[in-house]
Amino acid sequence: MTTSIPATLFVDPVPAERLERAAAALTAHGFAVEILDDAAAARRSIKDLIPEGASVFTGASETLRQSGIDADINTSGRYEAVRPRVLAMDRVTRADDIRRLTASPDFVVGSVAALTDLPPPLACLAGRRSAGFRVW
Repeated sequence: MTTSIPATLFVDPVPAERLERAAAALTAHGFAVEILDDAAAARRSIKDLIPEGASVFTGASETLRQSGIDADINTSGRYEAVRPRVLAMDRVTRADDIRRLTASPDFVVGSVAALTDLPPPLACLAGRRSAGFRVW
């Protein structure tokens, strides 16, 4: 049996109380959490948190693209952007180089595909977890 979920459940922003509850649960499990008002605030936060010249890999994310974060990282020249380098490499002859580059950047920036505040808190990340993983 398939249960139909009305599309309107995903149209409105989550209530602030529920967002705060999820953030508190993530914090309790070792995540650093920032709740930001909009894409401009997220872009400022990225600029403040990731030092110029750091190697940064961006996960494939429509959210990052639409917010401008992807361009800020991959085309601004401020960072050592990993994704453009990887995309320019031949996947057959340079597979080991690609694997090394994507496995060892200073920061990985991605977006959350889903988040639940049910115990235990779970963030389904579009990308991989690493010590420098930032989620927007």
